[in-house]
Amino acid sequence: MERLWSETSFCDAIAGRRSIRRYRADEVPAIVLQRLLQAAVKAPSAHNRQPWRFVVLQDGSVKLALADAMGRRLRQDRTSDGDDPESIEADVARSRTRIGEAPVVLVVCLTMEEMDVYADAARAHAEFLMAVQSTAMAAQNFMLAAHSEGLGSCWMCAPLFCPEVVRTALDLPHQWQPQALVTMGFPAGAGNRRPRKPLNDVVRQYDTERV
Repeated sequence: MERLWSETSFCDAIAGRRSIRRYRADEVPAIVLQRLLQAAVKAPSAHNRQPWRFVVLQDGSVKLALADAMGRRLRQDRTSDGDDPESIEADVARSRTRIGEAPVVLVVCLTMEEMDVYADAARAHAEFLMAVQSTAMAAQNFMLAAHSEGLGSCWMCAPLFCPEVVRTALDLPHQWQPQALVTMGFPAGAGNRRPRKPLNDVVRQYDTERV
């Protein structure tokens, strides 16, 4: 079989990606951002319905307005949990810095508008999960493409805890369901290598002799 890439280039690129939380102030060129978004929408999706929706934030005031709105909700939730106030404020400040200082913040959303509709709850839930999976694959494409361009990125799942806050802060259509934020920019550091479980712990493989 002919290889589309060299034996090591693609797998090495995946292995070399890190979650980057600190970025240089340099702007991401518009043409590069367009390439990343084009890579995102090339992802496979259930029924090819392409349920992903993206909001690109680069304006500092908009990013901080979103961070502050999410921070208020985070503070409220953690206070209700009875957490230490000092720890809460540190968490809110850390999140605000990560969002506000990233040159680009990609708000990852999904919509069920074009997905199939079922009367029973089990199939309706499965259809929703298919949209979630499709959207996550598109975001992964975006992050891998960013890495290939020498950029860093980091996935933040915070919108799942306050989707209505994100929707209101950005005046999004009510059908758009916020799923995550991806911060992105030129890395200010190399990031940390995180351990991965060995394949034997996560893979069960069947062959013809065992079946």
